[in-house]
Amino acid sequence: MVGRYNNFSGHGVIKILQKQFGFVFVSQKGSHIKLRKIDGEKVITVIIPAHRELAEGTLHNILRQAEVEPESFLRFR
Repeated sequence: MVGRYNNFSGHGVIKILQKQFGFVFVSQKGSHIKLRKIDGEKVITVIIPAHRELAEGTLHNILRQAEVEPESFLRFR
């Protein structure tokens, strides 16, 4: 499991969340980009730093907040 989550950029994560998981761009403040997804009555909002490389813990937290299983996310790498 170590190393599988390395080398993801903020923009790469945003692209996958938008194309594969239905998130849409909401706003940007500095280097942080806000995405949102409406799932029935539930609204899911995540903020992603647009860094060249995200730390493994940061990526895990983004996926947890986005309610996306890491295994599902990694299929689109």
